[in-house]
Amino acid sequence: MKLNLFLSLTCLSCVLVQPCPADNWGSWRGPTSNGLSAETDVPTEWSEKKNVAWRFPLPGPAGATPAVWDDQIFVTTVDGADLLLICIGTDGKEQWRHKIGEGNKDVRGDEGNSASPSPITDGKYVWSCMATGDLACFTVDGKPVWKIDIQERYGAYDIAFGMSATPVLHHGTLFLQLIHGDGKAETREAVVAALDAVTGQPIWKAGRVTGAYNENEHSYASPMLYDFGGVSYLITHGADYTVAYSLNNGREIWRLGGLNPQDDLRQKYHPTLRFVASTGAADGIIVCPTAKNGPVYAIRADRTGDLTGKDDALLWMRKKNTPDVPSPLIHEDLVYLCRENGMLLVLDRESGEEVYMKRTHNNRHRASPIYADGHLYLTARDGKVTVVKTGREFEIVAQNDTGEAMSASPVIANGTIYLRTFDALWAIRK
Repeated sequence: MKLNLFLSLTCLSCVLVQPCPADNWGSWRGPTSNGLSAETDVPTEWSEKKNVAWRFPLPGPAGATPAVWDDQIFVTTVDGADLLLICIGTDGKEQWRHKIGEGNKDVRGDEGNSASPSPITDGKYVWSCMATGDLACFTVDGKPVWKIDIQERYGAYDIAFGMSATPVLHHGTLFLQLIHGDGKAETREAVVAALDAVTGQPIWKAGRVTGAYNENEHSYASPMLYDFGGVSYLITHGADYTVAYSLNNGREIWRLGGLNPQDDLRQKYHPTLRFVASTGAADGIIVCPTAKNGPVYAIRADRTGDLTGKDDALLWMRKKNTPDVPSPLIHEDLVYLCRENGMLLVLDRESGEEVYMKRTHNNRHRASPIYADGHLYLTARDGKVTVVKTGREFEIVAQNDTGEAMSASPVIANGTIYLRTFDALWAIRK
């Protein structure tokens, strides 16, 4: 179920990519972890024929976001039972492809499959992780470097709809969030792990105990990197808690409970409040969504220890209207929450007060929003992308359609918008 759910800033440390030149988009939420692009003059309007540079047909569907670096695009896909990583040039021509694993499993009808995790690149190497536990590293020219089976190393998965979390890459280390299991068997232990990105060798592993049970043990969110003001740590999200870990040794830095209270006699425990939307991060703030119209929490990023119920750690809490699948986007003084039904909820960053809540397009929204040049790009499952002007007044600038279903988040790199539909990879540019 990853529905993944992108864009670039100049030479910054970031989620899923290392410090990079401008215009590269190394993985799902982009170079600063939050879906923001510094690019200007990118298209706000397109169709099947307008502003289309090229269209590359893909052998099967997936919700994985492409990764773009210089003149190469990396995308994962299914091809029957095979799970593939394909490299496509920015000219729209295939450069190479590799089979990463096999045994694809479609989940929840058309909601996802085993190629849901997004690829990652730093311009030298590219990493591809599949829901089967196959994790492989290649050079960007397609030479194999290493491959491991995550389930053999860290324990067999026990997760209803597949392990869809995209790893995080930071300064030569690859971080995994494996939240699943029944909380009992050692082979099904939820863990957070770090490995050497170039060799695949393990660096550290930390158990992730929260007391969650039933479906809530399973998380479909991805880990995030907080990296602002000289402070860096890994944020994991799922099993009733958001928990932060040291990048160096896996030590727990803080945890936030109360997202699905386990011991509150005033509230009944929700047995299926599994998390799909990932956290959103910006300087000084972390926004933690839940699920199924539940609460949204915003906490101060500089706190430590157990933050559950601590007023000095909480910026604000909204009791309902969480996005169930798309992840939050924070830009300037506003927090943007695209709900799964197409409602766009905008909140004041400091107070959490509602600025507006308006409908963009009445269809399932699975992709996470991205920002560029004063606009939000919101992608619906039917392939329509609504472009909304940022700020405190609601204004739809355009609504675009390629005629193909889509659940992957868009990417903006080098003046081009890349759309990974269920049928093809599109390059949109003026």
